[in-house]
Amino acid sequence: MATTERDYYDVLGVPRTASQDDVKKAYRRLARQYHPDLHTGPRKVSMEQKFKELNSAHEVLGDPETRKKYDRYGRNWREAEAYERARREAGAGAGDPRFYTTGEGQDFGDLFNMFFGREGGGGDLESTVRLSLREVLTGTTRRLQLSEPVTCGTCGGSGTHGDRRCPACGGTGAREEVRTIDVKIPAGVQDGSRVRVPGKGAHGGRVGKHGDLYLRIQIEPDRVFRRRDNDLHVTLPVFPWEAALGVEVLAPTLTDTIRVKVPPGSRSGGKLRIKGRGLPTETGARGDLYFILQIVLPSSLSDEERKLYQQLARLPRSDPRAELLREARHG
Repeated sequence: MATTERDYYDVLGVPRTASQDDVKKAYRRLARQYHPDLHTGPRKVSMEQKFKELNSAHEVLGDPETRKKYDRYGRNWREAEAYERARREAGAGAGDPRFYTTGEGQDFGDLFNMFFGREGGGGDLESTVRLSLREVLTGTTRRLQLSEPVTCGTCGGSGTHGDRRCPACGGTGAREEVRTIDVKIPAGVQDGSRVRVPGKGAHGGRVGKHGDLYLRIQIEPDRVFRRRDNDLHVTLPVFPWEAALGVEVLAPTLTDTIRVKVPPGSRSGGKLRIKGRGLPTETGARGDLYFILQIVLPSSLSDEERKLYQQLARLPRSDPRAELLREARHG
């Protein structure tokens, strides 16, 4: 059974724009959290797997040069780089009708890095496409340019015209033929899944048949919404008095802004569930949206606010740290 390799940026919990220093800091923080020596029992096995995945991500993203290759080619950057090198050494792929690249500046920025030849037919291609959460919610269409070498009609593939280098192809024996296609990606695609585009793969040479194009889906991390399968989690800041007294506040979803009721006596870390406002599932249903309450203090206090806090401090109440101290004493 095939396994899906998570995006390395997702493993480290950093955006693709993160600096090298941010990548190192994220790795050190997570290494302390996942180190197997800090865990026991069944959890130790899980942490060993996470720690191994974390080290693999840092090995690639922690080095600026390998990070550039990963950003360009995706998780198969080693194979793609080797293919590119072999193509250059073979003379820029002249005469090989199965070589495709994506156009500069296209959304599909990765080189198609897997070729599956078919006897008597075209070759299948696979690449990675990265989607935002909103694109997963609604579906999207991406425009892709495919560049395919074809035999030069002037020199017939020889690279020469008369006794000179062919002026049409520059002596390579081939010219580039560019195809532009629009690929529709349906809503609800899952991270790691593949979208098949029939007949849009590499050309089969003389037979004239194209293989299929496969797009492997990677869902990009979002600055606001954290994905947990098909559920979404959002941190919702509230002031102490809002949590104590209850309040109705504006909160974001992927499509609009809604009003959410924070019940009286809410605590930091409490969850508010909004059914059906998460991501689509494979069956067409929707996950849920969770708002995680975070009690925050004002950045500065006015004199009146300070007096009110002082009045609260003078009121009798149980020590919120009593249980903590009692547990610490009994070790």
